[in-house]
Amino acid sequence: MDLWSNKVWGIITQVTLVLLSSYGATQGEVCHSPLVSNLLPSSFRSSSQLSGSHGPGFAKLNRREGAGGWSPLSSDRYQWLEVDLGGRTHITAVSTQGRYGSSDWLTAYLLMFSDAGHNWKQYRQEDSIEAFPGNSNADSVVQHKLQHPVIARYVRLLPLDWNPNGRIGLRLETYGCAHDSDVVSLDGRSSLLFRLSPRPRQATRESISLTFKALRNSGTLLHAEGQSERSLVLQLEEGKLLLLLRTGRSSSPGSQHLASLGNLLDDQHWHHVAVEHHSTHLNLTVDKSTLWVQIPPRLAHWDHDQMSVGADHGLGSRRSVGLNRNFHGCLENLVYNGVNLVDLAKKKDQRVTVKGTVTFSCAEPVFVAMTFTSPQSFLRLPRLPDASSTGTSVGLQFRTWNKAGLLLTFDLPKQEGAVWLYLSKARVHLQIHKSGRAPLELNAGQSLNDGQWHSVQLISRRGHLTVSVDGGEGATAHASPPFLITTGGQLFFGGCPPEGSSQECMNPFKAFQGCMRLLTVHNQPVDLIPVQQRLMGNYSHLQIDMCGIIDRCSQSHCEHGGSCSQSWSSFHCNCSGTGYTGATCHSSIYEQSCEAYKHKGNTSGYYYVDVDGSGPIRPQLMYCNMTEDKTWMVIQHNNTDLTRVRPSPGKDQHSAHFEYASEEEQLAAVVGQSEHCEQELTYLCRKSRLLNTPDGPLLSWWVGGPGAGKVQTYWGGAPPGSQQCSCGLQENCVDPKHYCNCDADRTEWANDSGLLTHKETLPVRSLVLGDVQRPGSESAYRVGPLRCHGDKNVWNAAFFDKETSYLHFPTFHGELSADISFLFKTTSSSGVFLENLGIKDFIRIELGSSTEVLFSFDVGNGPLEVRVTAGSPLNDGRWHRLRAERNVKEASLRLDQLPAATQEAPADGHIHLQLNSQLFIGGTASRQKGFRGCIRSLQLNGVTLDLEERARITPGVQAGCPGHCSSYGSLCRNQGRCSERPSSFSCDCGSSAYTGAFCDREVSASFKSGTSVSFTFTEPALNELNGSRSGSLSSSVQPDVNLRAENVSLSFRTSRSPALLLYVGSDHTEYLALLLNQHDMLEVRYRLDSSKEAEILRSTVRNLADGQLHAVIISRLADAVSVQIDQNTKEDFNLTSDVEFNAVRSLVLGTVHDSGELDPELSRLASLGFTGCLSGVLFNSVSPLKAALLHPDTSPVLVTGPLVRSMCGSTSANPYAAETTHHLSGRSGSVGRGQPVVNAIRSDSALIGGVIAVVIFVTVSALAVMARVLYRRKGTCRSREAKAAKPDDNPELAFSSRTGSHSGPSENQREYFI
Repeated sequence: MDLWSNKVWGIITQVTLVLLSSYGATQGEVCHSPLVSNLLPSSFRSSSQLSGSHGPGFAKLNRREGAGGWSPLSSDRYQWLEVDLGGRTHITAVSTQGRYGSSDWLTAYLLMFSDAGHNWKQYRQEDSIEAFPGNSNADSVVQHKLQHPVIARYVRLLPLDWNPNGRIGLRLETYGCAHDSDVVSLDGRSSLLFRLSPRPRQATRESISLTFKALRNSGTLLHAEGQSERSLVLQLEEGKLLLLLRTGRSSSPGSQHLASLGNLLDDQHWHHVAVEHHSTHLNLTVDKSTLWVQIPPRLAHWDHDQMSVGADHGLGSRRSVGLNRNFHGCLENLVYNGVNLVDLAKKKDQRVTVKGTVTFSCAEPVFVAMTFTSPQSFLRLPRLPDASSTGTSVGLQFRTWNKAGLLLTFDLPKQEGAVWLYLSKARVHLQIHKSGRAPLELNAGQSLNDGQWHSVQLISRRGHLTVSVDGGEGATAHASPPFLITTGGQLFFGGCPPEGSSQECMNPFKAFQGCMRLLTVHNQPVDLIPVQQRLMGNYSHLQIDMCGIIDRCSQSHCEHGGSCSQSWSSFHCNCSGTGYTGATCHSSIYEQSCEAYKHKGNTSGYYYVDVDGSGPIRPQLMYCNMTEDKTWMVIQHNNTDLTRVRPSPGKDQHSAHFEYASEEEQLAAVVGQSEHCEQELTYLCRKSRLLNTPDGPLLSWWVGGPGAGKVQTYWGGAPPGSQQCSCGLQENCVDPKHYCNCDADRTEWANDSGLLTHKETLPVRSLVLGDVQRPGSESAYRVGPLRCHGDKNVWNAAFFDKETSYLHFPTFHGELSADISFLFKTTSSSGVFLENLGIKDFIRIELGSSTEVLFSFDVGNGPLEVRVTAGSPLNDGRWHRLRAERNVKEASLRLDQLPAATQEAPADGHIHLQLNSQLFIGGTASRQKGFRGCIRSLQLNGVTLDLEERARITPGVQAGCPGHCSSYGSLCRNQGRCSERPSSFSCDCGSSAYTGAFCDREVSASFKSGTSVSFTFTEPALNELNGSRSGSLSSSVQPDVNLRAENVSLSFRTSRSPALLLYVGSDHTEYLALLLNQHDMLEVRYRLDSSKEAEILRSTVRNLADGQLHAVIISRLADAVSVQIDQNTKEDFNLTSDVEFNAVRSLVLGTVHDSGELDPELSRLASLGFTGCLSGVLFNSVSPLKAALLHPDTSPVLVTGPLVRSMCGSTSANPYAAETTHHLSGRSGSVGRGQPVVNAIRSDSALIGGVIAVVIFVTVSALAVMARVLYRRKGTCRSREAKAAKPDDNPELAFSSRTGSHSGPSENQREYFI
């Protein structure tokens, strides 16, 4: 029986759901009933009619009565047809048809709606499209479903264009359904108070919704509060809706939470408002815009038991913002948690208290406004009777976004001058020119282009002139002219008729664009309806009985925090300080990775990185470490120093939390797009176990990975989940029974360190150490910065080898803004890079010719095209960068470093790009005009398309695209060679005296009198030289091979002479010496014949020992020698002795210890050596200074005496300043539980242990050095930095704080960083 009951109830439930869904569908279909066909002829009005049989009452769809439809007396854009639907109605569609049996039909029209037959509102599609397409003949019906249904009583249709071979002719129908509503009218002094008791049951969601029509721009819509003194206020302030959440009875800013939405809400049209309250946030909706608002915890709980509507009359309430006024206007369908409160008031429910005069209908005053739509707009009024002997007065109200425009002008009597009342710099100015007198000028008000209604009054009485703005509140200006100002003729508002018309009007200012209303002349109101009917005055480009102002910044198209400002016809985005650029602040000005910066030739430094380009993630400053083989992104956190664990009373564990300099979204993006990420994890211990054993209790762990992260039970160098350290994996722990050195629990210092390289567990977010409280336990830890290299996006490429091949991806969604960027290289002269189609819309980028790229698209306004022409062929097999962007304002296309070409979007046109087909890359759906070549790093709105993944499964397309050195080889400098990689390139600096990512970083050292660097040409070195190149004069050095050419280059800086710069010796007592003589001049001495004296080549350049940096280049080919110093003219010499340099043995910089075979003068200089700076030393392809400083253990080099690496070879005070594009000043991580240790551990035991370790280390080092000397006959080598002791040998040094961890590694540090 139970089973049967369950089945029955299941069937009933399903049937109920079907019926409900059918009911919903039926409701949608029901609201499409014809609304016009059954109306009486009296429901129709028109601007005019051609005859009685062409009257508006005959304008019913598919009817043939009368002349078969409506036609006006004249066919122009000032005609209209109006229908009264009899009451407020849901309108969902409109159909039009031409006049039956004629050539009269509309091809385009405007649609207006109104509640009372005045104050019309123009319907706009996509918030911008004004015109509806009409008919193509007299009989077919064209129907338009409204994107947003309208509630109105009156419908007015305005013809824009018609059949050029006929005239205006129209039949129409509107569709919809009845609108049920409960309306209440409040006069600015009245209000309603609702007692919401019994209080609604607490729920997870609460809601308030209403529709209002405001007659004043400020006032309180409602105020709800409860016994807990938490209140909600909805309030109009200068046409904007404010939402206030308050706690307590105080109105101080600290007790409020504010949100604002909408603008121009005082336009006397209905606006919908909804508030949906969820547990931690609320959604505020005004018309079609919704704002998500986070609620502070103190305001999250609502217990409203009363609501004041139309006034702020809550319990002990205080006015919080704006003017102290009640709401003046109408409210409709006010619903709180499903209860219609207006219906309760109409029924005089006892829970409702009425204050003041309240009516349940919406009565509103008639304000006939007019809209000056263009610079050609004007209104001319005839001269009205006035008391010219006593003066004149003219008044008006206006609203606009423009800072400038003519409000009013008229001539003085007898053409003695003119008066102009105009806006300039958002202030009202009055200027009067009278013959024979100096111009009179007044100004008043400020910021009058805010879109609000402002009143202006010009009053002239004998001896007194006044201009007042906003009734004096906005300022008043006075003057006392000696003449009376009266109107001498016609009055012109907004502008003047075109030049050449008979009407006398001159406007030296801009025309007014905006709205005007309440015109008064001589204190008498001007009725604009006769003007509209052409019964009085004249006008052009004017819309009467409506204000068509649009707020283009309320639903701002400015992205990424760009600020929006607007004029009457457009808007502007200020992108300053956002990190983005373009008409809508859409495109990032920063690169998406360090790899991309290197791609442009940038060297190491701090850069802003925008990982998702035009996406929502903000740019972040980070350090980019460009090395010769890799490009590292370095992300710091608040504690990268070695930190001692200090016991905390009452706690058995030590925990540390790490806050990163990058935001969470950026961290995830960096890790995701990188090929490799790593983070150092180090633990130094003495009687402090780390992980214990895999089978024992877990003592320590760390948390890592995206988001909040997950608990990880392995240490650096071991695989995830292993509960081991690197020594356990390598089976070399100090105790084989354990898998970590520290788990041996010994009294000696031990070390467990390694790199975490599994990206899914990075970054490290927190660390918990569990064995830190036992007596005698000591430990320290270090979590290094997150370091990643290899941008998978930059080098993601595909090769299209046929015109018919392509890749396809899902539809591209870039409705309002779209940016597309990629690199391409090809040998073809044409081809389509990208195409995506819609029903009518499309977007396409193609190579039109060998020198032209085209970006074309259609969003419904017809095809638009942007072209860029290159100055050289693009089918040169080199990479070229292309970037296209399209937004609601413009389209742009940029090729390489050429200026961007732009194309403005049509004003008030379609703005949504609607695509529905697949996105084709490298070809088209028709398989024609395909692209042949490579496309790389394709990004759409900041998202990289994985071309390689799709190419691997697509015939005719290959993954990857080699060959980068042809495009980027020029980045390798100073004889560095570009090396191809499968994806990327690198600069090989082996044959260069420089180092760095582009072989552009000098290698310099400071020499003292006893310093000597001796490079021995052993057989491996000679073989290396044999395979290297040395510019145009290449030479090779091999055993038993004569050397007929040399290329020597170096830079030096010294203030002492004479001095020996460089000496090259041979086994045959031949040599080459480069020195400064006692006259501070350069000498090159060649002895290529051991039986003859050395030949001395003296340069004529003087004062080389001046402490400045000098560059020297010496080239020899046989007997021809050239010497060039700095930018001086090259000096040429010829040798007279032998031309072969035999059996080269060694090269020495500084002091030459073995100088017995030299002549006495040179021997004396060789013993003195060199004091100063040497930089960039290169002998053919051998760089002895680079070998001594960077590779001392692997190079045949011997260093004696003090040799300190420095930047002395730089020509500037800060030689690497150019590498630091964005300097990080004042940045420091937040200090938390991972507080860096500034000083070393100071415990006695650590100090004693450290001293012992230092003694042992020094002893072992001394023995090693002695052995090295005895074996290789070398002296003590002192580098520019003392070598650091290993942590397990010297805990004191291990615990010392590392400086600069927050600001990134220095240039010197970077050499050893990788």
